[in-house]
Amino acid sequence: MVSMLATEQRAAGVHVAAVLQPHEASDHPFIASLRGADIPVTTIEVGSKHYYKEYSALRHVISRLSPSIVHTHGYRADIVGGMAARRCRVPVVSTVHGFTGGSWRNRMNEKLQLLALRRCSATIAVSRPLVERLTAAGVSPARIYLVPNAIATPTSLSRVEARRKLGLSETQPVAGWVGRLSHEKGPDVMLKALALSDSDWQLSLIGDGPERSSLRRLADEEGIASRATFHGEVANAASFMNAFDALVISSRTEGTPISLLEAMSLGVPIVATDVGGIPDVVSDSEAIIVRPEDPRAIAAALSEARSNVMATRKRVEAARSRVRTNHSIQRWIDAIAAAYESALSSRS
Repeated sequence: MVSMLATEQRAAGVHVAAVLQPHEASDHPFIASLRGADIPVTTIEVGSKHYYKEYSALRHVISRLSPSIVHTHGYRADIVGGMAARRCRVPVVSTVHGFTGGSWRNRMNEKLQLLALRRCSATIAVSRPLVERLTAAGVSPARIYLVPNAIATPTSLSRVEARRKLGLSETQPVAGWVGRLSHEKGPDVMLKALALSDSDWQLSLIGDGPERSSLRRLADEEGIASRATFHGEVANAASFMNAFDALVISSRTEGTPISLLEAMSLGVPIVATDVGGIPDVVSDSEAIIVRPEDPRAIAAALSEARSNVMATRKRVEAARSRVRTNHSIQRWIDAIAAAYESALSSRS
């Protein structure tokens, strides 16, 4: 989303610069995509607990760039970047993509993030449940903007080419799973669903994260290691969507997942859990919606998507129409621009 936002703003004539703390190498595909779009990128490379050093570095960069707006994404950027921007007297706009919950450390970070968001000039929430969460935490409703994520139709490989590059069977049904391998995304639920599915279903997992090793062990325990392929991070993952007979989103919590919008745009059948902002994006008319934490329901949904071809085709077409109407890039950019105008007005 950061890459698309920066690219679209630059195309509209806005001066954009990205400031990142990379967790990977400086040639990571995300950073390379920004630089490839001629967007200046500054990396702040400090240790994970060197907060004051990060704050000082951000203050220096913000002072040098002298931006009209600082737009933050993520709890650390909201907290540390927000403090640095306010110290430089620059309005802060944050996009809240979701809250993961889980460990005590995550919950503490979320409390600090919510305190920081109360001081933002404007806060963009990507789903209605997030608006409710922010309001309950004391963020002024007048400063909250509901702006669902958007998508441009991705460039996609053909089914044959996508499967060849991913090393997948040309003939067997493949369920796709795209996201961070972490608890809130529910990859373990997907693996258990695969174990309950028809034996010819294969699973293609694109993404990496802290649970990769434990998920591999789970695949072994469930007897499905030969049916589940862990691809790790894949550049331009959306281009491989056509490899899938269904995209499964098995999340325990969500904002508005980009992979959902990508699948809708490309005409890939969808199975998704009824959490976060997902019900705002798709209904039973566009996807098969299941309860969270229910592998058996996911397995049944995969069987339904495969066996009832006519119903699947109708959902795919309805999803394609809905994403074009409700999640266009221009509508998204205009809504974010309105949040910026509000932030600038509040400063004056």
